[in-house]
Amino acid sequence: MKLIRLKDVIDCTGLARSTIYKYIDQGIFPKSVSLGDRAVAWVESEIQEWILTRIEDRDAQSATV
Repeated sequence: MKLIRLKDVIDCTGLARSTIYKYIDQGIFPKSVSLGDRAVAWVESEIQEWILTRIEDRDAQSATV
């Protein structure tokens, strides 16, 4: 299991920092893991799974058109 920091999450998803935290609050993005008082990270496989789900949603919408 690999943990990645916010910069890597931004690079992987193309989302802005504020959007990531907004999506977490809405329950549609993986939550971060606390690493200490002021450090958080995300489980890389959870971020990859979230991206794959977005791709599957896109493909499902394309198939119905």
